[in-house]
Amino acid sequence: MSEEYEIHGPHDHAVEHAGHAHAEGHEQDRGAAWMAVMTAVLASVGAIFSYQSGTNENQALYYKNEAAIRKTEASNQWAYYQAKGEKQNLAELGAALTASNPEMLAKFQADVQKYRTEKQPIRANAEAIEKQVKIDDERSESLMHHHHRWAQATTAIQISIGLAAVALLTRRRWMRFLSVGVAAVGVATGCIALFAH
Repeated sequence: MSEEYEIHGPHDHAVEHAGHAHAEGHEQDRGAAWMAVMTAVLASVGAIFSYQSGTNENQALYYKNEAAIRKTEASNQWAYYQAKGEKQNLAELGAALTASNPEMLAKFQADVQKYRTEKQPIRANAEAIEKQVKIDDERSESLMHHHHRWAQATTAIQISIGLAAVALLTRRRWMRFLSVGVAAVGVATGCIALFAH
């Protein structure tokens, strides 16, 4: 006959004690479990908000960069327009100085007309580029505003997770409510960022 001996170690006693504590304090454990689940959900929501914040910031920087590039293009176009204007002015001066020479007068008048004609598309192009700069700047500002909303939502979610951890450690009911309240503010701010375009 073989006899089996059961030897209980400290771990077995801790598991048994936890089982009794769970049976006796079921309400408190359920609250802790609820806070743990809430924290996991908030961590996921916070990750989504953080991703959206980064995406909006990157797009805002892209449009700000495009605006800067186009400002340079517009500046170049205006410089080209000004150069054509100066050539036109010189041709007008030449025409005035050579009024007594019909051949030279005709050449300078032709140049004046040529430069006047060449300036118009350059001006139109510069103005069109400036309009695009304005559009890109407005897009950038709007996206940066949304980035700030996403960042505020992410921050509130992170604070809520921290408060939930403190609530679990201290077992303070008011701290749980505070954590839930801050989480609600974070989610509401995220919804504002999502739907306010």
